[in-house]
Amino acid sequence: MNPHVKRVLLFFFAFLFIALGVLGLVLPFLQGFLFLAIGLILLSIASPRARAWIESHTRKYPKVHAMVEKIEKRITNIIGTP
Repeated sequence: MNPHVKRVLLFFFAFLFIALGVLGLVLPFLQGFLFLAIGLILLSIASPRARAWIESHTRKYPKVHAMVEKIEKRITNIIGTP
C-alpha cells in the first residue's frame, strides 16, 4: 500500500478513536479511556510530533511507557510502518 495513503488512514482512524474516547468519557456504555489510548497510539505511529509528546509524558511512568511501546510495536507489526 502507498505510504501516503497508509498515513492518511492512520490519521483518520486515530481521530475516530479519539472522538469515540471523548464520547466514551460522557456516555456510560463506551470505554472512553480504552478508545483514547488506542487513538493516541495510532496517532503516535502516524505522527512524529505526537510520538515525541507521548514519549515525554510516559517516561515518568516506566510501566506505562513499556506498555505503550509494546502495543505500538504490535500494531506496527500488523499494519507495517507508514
